[in-house]
Amino acid sequence: MAGHSKWANIQHRKGRQDKLRSKLFSKLAKEITVAAKMGDPDPDKNPRLRLAVKEAKSVSCPKDVIDRAIKKSIGGDAENYDEIRYEGYGPKGVAVIVEAMTDNKNRTASTVRSTFSKNGGNLGETGSVGFMFDRVGEIVYLASVGDADTVMMAAIEAGAEDVQSDEGAHVIYCADTDLNEVATALEASLGESETTKLIWKPNMTTEVDLDGLTKLMKLFDTLEDDDDVQRVTTNFTAPDDVMDAFGDA
Repeated sequence: MAGHSKWANIQHRKGRQDKLRSKLFSKLAKEITVAAKMGDPDPDKNPRLRLAVKEAKSVSCPKDVIDRAIKKSIGGDAENYDEIRYEGYGPKGVAVIVEAMTDNKNRTASTVRSTFSKNGGNLGETGSVGFMFDRVGEIVYLASVGDADTVMMAAIEAGAEDVQSDEGAHVIYCADTDLNEVATALEASLGESETTKLIWKPNMTTEVDLDGLTKLMKLFDTLEDDDDVQRVTTNFTAPDDVMDAFGDA
């Protein structure tokens, strides 16, 4: 579990969130618009929209950006986006899942394929790496909400499947279909979470060295820089000394 906090700290230290903040907001707004268009524009009646709004708020996305994204779906002038998942291998054989929302599937497929090939990877067929991940709900609380036993008990009562705690955070996992219900129950006992979202959780990992991690992050960053790409997930793991060396680079 230490890797989760260490990785979050590295991302923060390297200023990725600041560098990509405006791009991140536009991606979150796209998810909010699509979620509102597919269901009810009221987050209380639309679980997907509620999660999208919560994720936006967790990274301090301005309220007017969120409101505009919802109104866009009601106004009928929202673009039609296709949701596509790409799967492939990055440097050192690391499995990579790319989730995209696009109004031009050919453009996005071409860009993603090119990004993989230019950065030591190769794009595969859908399902080529998906079996290495499980679709689950992830709810993150800061360590300050309580000790590991307290959070474990709350999670069990809420219907969660697993909890991983370290000095920085408690990460709670549940079935993807139970996320809304579990998150609501946890909010009643532990307060509001830091993040609540659906993720691809690796069920097998690929260890990389510093060279592999550096190359993988170049692929990761280039993919995330694409406006059509919503999120990128990998199954890499690295020893603490490699993570530290990368974070200090």
